[in-house]
Amino acid sequence: MSNEGVGPVPGCPVGAAVPPPRGPLAGGEPPEPDPAEVADFFEQYAAAAGLADLDRRARLDEVHAQLAETGSYTHTGAELTFGAKQAWRNHTRCVGKLYWRSLTVRDRRRLSHPAELRDALFDHLRWAANGGRIRPTISIFAPDGRPGPGPRLHNRQLVGYAGHRQPDGTVLGDPAAADLTELAARCGWAPAEPGRFDLLPLLIETADGRVTAHDLAPELAFEVPIRHPDRPGLAALGLRWYGFPTVSDMTLLIGGIRYPMAPFTGWYVAPEVSARDLTDPHRYNLLPDIAAGLGLPTGADRTLWRDRALVELTAAVLWSYDQAGIRIDDHHAATGRFHQYTLAEQRRGRDVEAEWAWLIPPISASATPVFHQQYSNRELRPNFVRDRPPDGG
Repeated sequence: MSNEGVGPVPGCPVGAAVPPPRGPLAGGEPPEPDPAEVADFFEQYAAAAGLADLDRRARLDEVHAQLAETGSYTHTGAELTFGAKQAWRNHTRCVGKLYWRSLTVRDRRRLSHPAELRDALFDHLRWAANGGRIRPTISIFAPDGRPGPGPRLHNRQLVGYAGHRQPDGTVLGDPAAADLTELAARCGWAPAEPGRFDLLPLLIETADGRVTAHDLAPELAFEVPIRHPDRPGLAALGLRWYGFPTVSDMTLLIGGIRYPMAPFTGWYVAPEVSARDLTDPHRYNLLPDIAAGLGLPTGADRTLWRDRALVELTAAVLWSYDQAGIRIDDHHAATGRFHQYTLAEQRRGRDVEAEWAWLIPPISASATPVFHQQYSNRELRPNFVRDRPPDGG
């Protein structure tokens, strides 16, 4: 079922049934923007836009006047676009930063009704998919402020699979989404027959604290069945994954303004699916099943069956996405491009902000150029931050 977001939501009232607001709103009004962070942002923006010092100071005067009157201020479209691109460039956990300039920024700040928000999110997925040629895309919704909090998504990604808790304590589906699945159920969502790959609804929280559930049409997930090019036993497992990730549980910070709903789409690096989502013990934990489907003997660790299964599953993910016509990178290409980006930044005299543990792939790490490098790991602003642990999904 899909709740269209009008009026109270059965089972999902304001209060105990809904997780508390994220980040600073948990204690009431958000903090006012830090003047130093505001000034720093406009220094960055003026330099990038080629603004004269007089124009920069005039714009800062406008901003300070808004801050004095309302406790906040409003970014122009150009400032919002610059800030979002800089946030991607500054984020330390992304291996795809070579493409930061190509980010499409969609300004959705005027939307507030749940149905409007839902439709904008659905449109985001269609636009980003681009016929399989994934476009890096961010949609930015209303910020937190004195009038009230901006909208929020409880989903970790726009597309994700449910995790159904069973009476024996196991989880059918994705264990990382078990809490979110229970929240969706309280909002009235239930699949016809629970399975391992049930698409979760979007769980949108609006300024009044209500959470509404909105079914995700299967065609918006761009799902890919996982098969191996020459080992048919893998197909019998019925594995699949959605076409591309859209991170939706991080707050975008630009010049002291917090945008809690700013879903960001890129494309997958294959081991994210093969060596993490499908095989991590706390996720689908399917490595023994996959090894069996590939015909690998699993009787002794010394055969390195786990390593071989991960490599073959990664090859299967790459082949399957290629067959579906959906962009995906292998870990050698992705880290090679990041190294290319690093060298270009160093030639410009700029440090590369990166968290090493998030750049190295979960397989064949030492065979990639990032394994042998060191990086600065400062949190610059603008940036994306996670205000609290995700609900899952």
